[in-house]
Amino acid sequence: MASPERKPLLLDFEKPLAELDNRIEQIRQLAEENGVDVSEEIHQLEARALQLRHEIFSSLSPMQRLQVARHPRRPSTLDYIQAITDEWMELHGDRRGSDDPALVGGVARLEGRPVVILGHQKGRDTKDNVARNFGMASPGGYRKAMRLMEHANRFGMAIITFIDTPGAWPAVEAEHQGQGEAIAYNLREMFRLDVPIICTVIGEGGSGGALGIGVGDRLLMFEHSVYTVASPEACAAILWKDATLAPQAAEALKMTSWDLKNLGIIDQILIEPVGGAHSDPLKAAETLKTALLENLYELDKLTSQQRRELRYQKFRRIGVFVEAS
Repeated sequence: MASPERKPLLLDFEKPLAELDNRIEQIRQLAEENGVDVSEEIHQLEARALQLRHEIFSSLSPMQRLQVARHPRRPSTLDYIQAITDEWMELHGDRRGSDDPALVGGVARLEGRPVVILGHQKGRDTKDNVARNFGMASPGGYRKAMRLMEHANRFGMAIITFIDTPGAWPAVEAEHQGQGEAIAYNLREMFRLDVPIICTVIGEGGSGGALGIGVGDRLLMFEHSVYTVASPEACAAILWKDATLAPQAAEALKMTSWDLKNLGIIDQILIEPVGGAHSDPLKAAETLKTALLENLYELDKLTSQQRRELRYQKFRRIGVFVEAS
């Protein structure tokens, strides 16, 4: 028996688009059944749908961008790896008895160049999300990441990280296993690595869970991704004791790609296909691959000492400002 067609997952602000798309399909079917040529009308409606999509996605609020970043069908780390690499071999384990599925990594070839790629991995459905712990890495995940980065440094391979997590695993068990220490160790050690490091926020970059693999020479970010010290829900609950004020918190957090580019925190915004990366994953992957290759080419011109110094200065500048008198 043929499997039923998968229904699209619609965000609230996408419903007018879905209604227009349904109308176009209905007109097309009626025209075929009655042998009527309505190609001109359909062309006009499709142009209107494209214009409406541009209008909606060019004026999203921070909270709406967060919804796009959390979209269940947004491309994940493994999706991008499959799309942009020539070869890929996943490596497992932190050599301390743990292999966290929420943080994956391995060796790959990018246009023939050997690299180490690692990143957070969310699930596609509830079962997969439970298995992946919703992309929230444990201490073992960050130790595995550090083991792979040390491997890359030893053999002169560039490091590419993909950030997509609401935060590190916040359970008591994680604290018992040394969650804070594992992230802090990664922060310190990534500053000393000699090889180029490029970090890309592909979805949701939350708190220390994102920073644990987020120290690099270049920080890229997809247009509808977010990068923040805490989720808007958590921020609203902490500041105002009311998680329903998350939209206000999202505005105040300045967590969108455009806000962060203006603040000098990220280096480059990767423009997504109209409708978000999930609307055309292959095009999003092509954009990502091009950006990675261009940045690697630029970083290769620097010595390891120059990269380390620039990496250090980059993060020293974050949060520094001059108050006008």
